[in-house]
Amino acid sequence: MSDFDSAYDCDVLIVGGGPTGVTLAALLAGQGVSVIVAEKEPDIFPLPRAAHIDHEGMRILQEAGAAEAVMATSRRADRYEFRNAKGKVLLCFDGAERTGAGGWPVANMIHQPSVEAALRRALAARAPGALRCGWELLAFDEDAEGITARFAAPDGERTLRSRWLVGADGARSPVRRACAIAFEDLGFEEPWLVVDVLVDDPSRLPAANLQICDPARPTTCVMMGEGRHRWEFMILPGESLEAISAPTSVERLLAPWKVDGAVRIERTAVYTFRARIAQEWRKGRVLLAGDAAHQTPPFAGQGMCSGLRDAANLAWKLAAVTQAQADAALLDTYQPERAPNLRATIDMACLMGRMVCTTSRAGAWLRDLKFALARALGKLPEGPPSYPPLNAGAILAGAPGAGSYFPQSIAGDGTRLDDVLGPGAWLIAREDLDEARLAPFAWELGGWLDAHGAQAVLVRADRHVFASGDASALRHHWQTMMGAPPGAAA
Repeated sequence: MSDFDSAYDCDVLIVGGGPTGVTLAALLAGQGVSVIVAEKEPDIFPLPRAAHIDHEGMRILQEAGAAEAVMATSRRADRYEFRNAKGKVLLCFDGAERTGAGGWPVANMIHQPSVEAALRRALAARAPGALRCGWELLAFDEDAEGITARFAAPDGERTLRSRWLVGADGARSPVRRACAIAFEDLGFEEPWLVVDVLVDDPSRLPAANLQICDPARPTTCVMMGEGRHRWEFMILPGESLEAISAPTSVERLLAPWKVDGAVRIERTAVYTFRARIAQEWRKGRVLLAGDAAHQTPPFAGQGMCSGLRDAANLAWKLAAVTQAQADAALLDTYQPERAPNLRATIDMACLMGRMVCTTSRAGAWLRDLKFALARALGKLPEGPPSYPPLNAGAILAGAPGAGSYFPQSIAGDGTRLDDVLGPGAWLIAREDLDEARLAPFAWELGGWLDAHGAQAVLVRADRHVFASGDASALRHHWQTMMGAPPGAAA
C-alpha cells in the first residue's frame, strides 16, 4: 500500500471514466494505490463506439480483472480483407484460430458498452466507491505537493485533493486544454458515416471484416460484439452531412449488401477520423492518456488498444512513484516509451486508410496494379506490421531482449502465466523453471531464455522486458533504476 496521507483524497485522480481511465484505475487499485475516477456522464454511453481489442489489450484487461467478462460477449475476427470495387481481394490478414503473444486471440470484436460495464465491475470489486459518475471537472490547481480539483457533482460543487491527476477524458479533453497542450496534426482527416445495426439473421452478413476500396464510395463492413455489425461509409466531397445521414440515404447505402430484414439500425453517426498526437503527455503532476493524448484512424482497430497500452505503461510507474519505490522522474519515461509505438500505430492506420480512401479511379487502378505485382512477387504481408519494441526509457538498453514484449505462455489446462506469477515485475531465472508452479510453462520460458542467451529475464509490470542476463546483475540494475527489487519468480 502507498503511504497515504489523510490530507489527500487519493493518490491518483483520473478524470474520465471510459475504458482507458477505468482500466488505469483498476490496475492501480490492484497495486494498492488509492484512486478516484471522476466521470462527467451519469452512466455508460449505451451505443457502440470502439469495435476491436487485440491480444495485448486483452492481456491488460486480464490484469484489470475484466478479460473473461469481455470475452463472453466478443467475437473472433478470423479474416480482414481489403477488396477493390470488383470484389477482388487486394490484401488479406488471416487470424483464424491464432493466439497472439499476449495469450489471447489475435483479434476480438467487441461491444464497447459491455466492455465498460465489465471494467466498472472489476474496479468496484477492487476499490468500492472509486468511480464518481456525474462529476464534471470545473478547474484544477497544481502546487509542489499535489493537485486540487473542483467538480460540479450531483450534490453540488466538490473538491478533491490528489498527488497526481490523469486526464483520460477523451479527444476534447478539458484536462489537456487546461494545460494548454497542443496537438501535432499527422495529416489525416476524413468524415465518415457510421451505421451500427442489430443482427437478426447473421447468415446473411459477411463472416469477415471488410474494407471495400471502391473509389466511388470507400466502405468498411466489420463485425462487432455478439449480435451487432457495423458499416462505415466515406462522405464524399460536396455531400451534406445531414443528407447522407437521412434514413433514405442510409437505406440506399445498405441496399447493395442485401441485408433488408436481416438487420435493424441501432444508430447512425458522423465521425471525423483524425490522426493527432499531443505534444506533451506529462506536465508537472498532470498526465494524459487515451484519446486525450492521441487520436488514431480506425482502419487498424487500435484506438481503444492504444489507450489500454497507455494505462498499462502508466499504472506501474505511478504505483512505484506513489509508493516511494521510484523517483517521480520515472514518469518522464512514459511519453518516450509510448509515443514511438503510437506513431507506428497511427502510421499503419493512415497507410490502411489512404489505401481505402482513394477516390480517384486512376489512383485506384494504380493501387490495384501494385498489389497484383506484390502478390506475384510474394511480397504481400501476411499480417499487420508489428509494433516497434521500446528503445528508450525504463529499460536496460543494449541488453538482450530489452524493450521487447514478453509473451504470455498458456499451460495445457488453460492456465495463463500472468495469473500464476501475478501483477508487478518478475525476475525469472533458469533455475526457477523446475518449480511446480512454473513447470507447465518451462518449455516456452526456457526457449525464450535460450533464444536470448540468458540465464534470467526481468519483466516489467506492463510485460515489456527490462533486460535479460545474469539474475544478480538484473536485480542490481533494476534497483539502481527503481530503488527497490522486483518480485522474483523464486
